[in-house]
Amino acid sequence: MFNKKLILSHIITLLALGCLSTSVFAEDIELQKNHPDRHVVVKGDTLWGISSKFLKDPWQWPKIWKMNRAEIKNPHWIYPGDVIVLDTSSGMPQLRLLHETVTLEPGVRIEELDKVAIQTISPSVITPFLSQPLLIENGQLDTSPRIIAGPGDRVVLSPGSRVYVNEVKEGEGAHWNIYRPGETLTDPDTKEVLGTEAIYLGDMNVTRYGAPASGDIVRAKEEIFTKDRLVVSPDEFKSSFVPHAPEKEIRGRIMRIYGGVAEAGPNTVVSINRGEIDGLEAGHVLAISRYGRVIQDPEYKKPSSGSTVTEEKPKLKELNFDVQTDADGKKIVNFEKKPTNTEVVLKPGQVKLPDERVGLLMVFRTFDHVSYGLIMNATDAIYTLDAVHTP
Repeated sequence: MFNKKLILSHIITLLALGCLSTSVFAEDIELQKNHPDRHVVVKGDTLWGISSKFLKDPWQWPKIWKMNRAEIKNPHWIYPGDVIVLDTSSGMPQLRLLHETVTLEPGVRIEELDKVAIQTISPSVITPFLSQPLLIENGQLDTSPRIIAGPGDRVVLSPGSRVYVNEVKEGEGAHWNIYRPGETLTDPDTKEVLGTEAIYLGDMNVTRYGAPASGDIVRAKEEIFTKDRLVVSPDEFKSSFVPHAPEKEIRGRIMRIYGGVAEAGPNTVVSINRGEIDGLEAGHVLAISRYGRVIQDPEYKKPSSGSTVTEEKPKLKELNFDVQTDADGKKIVNFEKKPTNTEVVLKPGQVKLPDERVGLLMVFRTFDHVSYGLIMNATDAIYTLDAVHTP
């Protein structure tokens, strides 16, 4: 009898937990009010755009598809002509993909050989940021091959020009990007230099290896001169990924806005001061908030001389270090530990206003300490130093 009661108790507990998890899942996923029951994928659709048709929070796409970690990193392709169906029969919204060919226009059908998988976001804006070096880290500038001469006394080098490089060893690659060191990216909180952005100039193919080596310029986006540097053309970058929120809390700042504008809006590329080391990956969606400014309380009154309130004495500068133990058990003191406390220190009477959410961005390319993202939507103008964080 006791065993039966114990088993029944376990069953009731499991059912209760199951109901609770179902309720939580349903609360996590909020559908658009006028969401469709199905959507026929057409050429020009993006994964983000389709997500927005069904979900208020498009980054919850993996949840409604019940995708695991591996599927998020290597998503199944979705093609024009596929039909996406929303199933709510179980009480939990779930999307299913019907791989079938449908008629998109009278007399026009999408056949298998003509299908091209849809992109996560529109490639027209981010393609230059995917195919070029962008950020040079770890002193790579100092050791990169450099152009030392062109044909004759020519100053400006253009496509078709034969150029000479100080050294390119056989096996280092035949196709190279030409760039010029640009501005450095500095963390707005720690003031640490995170890397140097490269100004992309063009492409060169090696015709002879050695010291010196020679090559032909095959493309020029801007004027190319001697002393310009070379970086081997990168492998193909991942351009298909699933929008999803980071698994942990991430907070950072917008460092730069691209496209020659002072303020950013939808389809604008920005760089942020967080990267792979911080846990970011392509596809991560971050909320953007207006960084609350510090103001002086207009009615702040200093404590009277007879008040018992005592001002906090200035603290000694904190030593920023950590202690580790090596393989032999010896203690190693690291005085180069990076500061982690970036909280604003307020003076008497000062108040920091709360951050206000103004948009969303999706990360599409990452480096160690820097990431590039595309602003997906915005309710107000977005500026440098605005905060980014896990939504």
